[in-house]
Amino acid sequence: MSKIRITKQFSFETGHALYGYDGKCKNVHGHSYKLSVTVIGTPITDNSNVKFGMVIDFTDLKKIVREEIVDLFDHATVFNKNTPHVELAQELKNRGHHVILVDYQPTSENMVIDFAKKIQDRLPNDIQLHSLKLQETESSFAEWYASDN
Repeated sequence: MSKIRITKQFSFETGHALYGYDGKCKNVHGHSYKLSVTVIGTPITDNSNVKFGMVIDFTDLKKIVREEIVDLFDHATVFNKNTPHVELAQELKNRGHHVILVDYQPTSENMVIDFAKKIQDRLPNDIQLHSLKLQETESSFAEWYASDN
């Protein structure tokens, strides 16, 4: 049976700041992220299965990505917990803001690595994560491919 890739796209709004960076992105700012998640597998051949013909139900993939990424990161501000931004993060939290502290510089490159791990951990054994594309602007994005890792 043929291997098939399917892709689901998501969008979310997230703020971040890059501590120690030498450009404008050292300031707190936000992006309208677009995330494309591509998985690969073999369509189900059991015609008694309600998912007959599917690699994975798009609804099931959506649930995984929403729970692990979109619902967490949407309208949050992300800071590296190992920088002085932790003081700003605490102040924002005290004022009721949604803040995420990560153990990496919150660049698109590092975020896509983090997202790949989170998604891989939740996929059924017979489905593999093929690739992720995290777009932070219309012309800038980071891509993760299983074949490279």
